[in-house]
Amino acid sequence: MSKRMSAVMLLIGLFVRTAYAGGLLTNTNQSIAFLRNLAREGTIGIDGVYTNPAGVAFLPKGFHLSLNVQNVYQTRDITSSITVPSLQGTPFYQPFRLNGANDNGEKLFRGKASVPVLPSFQAAIVYDKWTVQAGFGLTGGGGKATFNKGLPSFERQIALVPALLYSQGLTTTTPSYSVSSNIKGQQYDFGFQLGISYKVNDHLAVYGGARFNYIYNKYLGNITNISANINGDNVNLHDYFATQARTYEQMAFYYKMRSSEMTDATAKAKYEAAAQQAQSGADKMNQTKEMFADKYLDCNQTGWGITPVIGIDYKTGRWNIGARYEFTTKFNIENDTKVDNTGLFADGVNTHNDIPGILAIGTQYEILKNLRAMVSWHYYFDKDARMDHGKQKALSGNTQEYLAGMEWDITKDITVSAGGQRTKYGLGNGEYLSDMSFVTSSYSVGFGAKVRIAKNMNLNVAYFWTNYDTFHKEYDQTITAAGQSVETHNTDAFTRTNKVLGVGVDIDF
Repeated sequence: MSKRMSAVMLLIGLFVRTAYAGGLLTNTNQSIAFLRNLAREGTIGIDGVYTNPAGVAFLPKGFHLSLNVQNVYQTRDITSSITVPSLQGTPFYQPFRLNGANDNGEKLFRGKASVPVLPSFQAAIVYDKWTVQAGFGLTGGGGKATFNKGLPSFERQIALVPALLYSQGLTTTTPSYSVSSNIKGQQYDFGFQLGISYKVNDHLAVYGGARFNYIYNKYLGNITNISANINGDNVNLHDYFATQARTYEQMAFYYKMRSSEMTDATAKAKYEAAAQQAQSGADKMNQTKEMFADKYLDCNQTGWGITPVIGIDYKTGRWNIGARYEFTTKFNIENDTKVDNTGLFADGVNTHNDIPGILAIGTQYEILKNLRAMVSWHYYFDKDARMDHGKQKALSGNTQEYLAGMEWDITKDITVSAGGQRTKYGLGNGEYLSDMSFVTSSYSVGFGAKVRIAKNMNLNVAYFWTNYDTFHKEYDQTITAAGQSVETHNTDAFTRTNKVLGVGVDIDF
């Protein structure tokens, strides 16, 4: 019985192990102008408060305002498997097949994320030489993700329960397991930026400013009704071991009563020993049932940091070149934990959550008076940004993005544009990725239009979508239980989808 309890305790300790969410979360879609033409670092416009703040100095004198709203929908798919080589030829070789996997032992875990309203604004007051700027948006994270069937990292450990129960003598001709699991996460980085640009001459402008970042993350989760097939019946394991505990307690009570009735010392000692043994079994079963008790998590994380930003813009002839550098922002996030049955999210604990620095450079070339081409390059200093448990060390390199776009003024009142972006992450062998926090390299395409609807007002509309690569991760895991080591081979295939629809207005005063 002690071996069985050890196996159960080990499994529970594993499946409640949760990774802190985090990673490469910078949002560059801060305007509808970006959605319809992604290469914005070399352009001059009010959206440049984020993309090319130095270039804003070349806007006409006056007050300029851009209001933007985006609707974002994403899916996050993880196709996972687990095999136990030592159990090949048994029903336990591919444990996920005991609970809904396909014939190859692969199971799909899908998360859905949506942001019905993602707002942002950019504003600037332009004088002869000086320009004062402000901007607000979700510069990282944004939205809610829900995995209604849990995550593979949780279910892998539960999937081994039938095999371990079988090895301890709890047999069945129809092995299976089930669990109810729901994971919800929210991640928001609210960024408010202030800065000043200075027009040195008709060709050169510079910028200096800072962005105040406030991080708010929220995680809700539960793992309930862990069940397995024992002797032909699918039973809740918490209730099963609770029943076993009551049986042992009744036996202990019976032996104590018999011991009190005995006058013979030998017989009395025999019943007392039996009572102690039964009580020990009851204690172990009570401990075991708690390992299968329903688990809940309700944790908020908050933190803040300031990002210094500098920029430069140079224009000559048909060319305009812009660049900005955002310094790495070092700060922590702190747990505000309301419920944590896992014991892994202690209230008040701080975790590294730096925002990577960014170098962004772009140029625009005026092919014709009404036709322009743009290219940009983004470089993220991910490996300099501290993450929980030094996770950034698992990256093989820093993120790079390559962007291009074109704009065509069909008339003086209508402009159409389109652009694309290639994002390459340095994911190495995939050790950086987890099912609670993953990204994959991608291609993005956006298109849209700007339409003058009043003398001083333009309407922007755009559609943007991303086609993500699938990253395949393969690794071995060793689980030690009841004095035995179980070797497993795991695979994960990560991919996502992303679709954005945006509408905004630019107003000049």
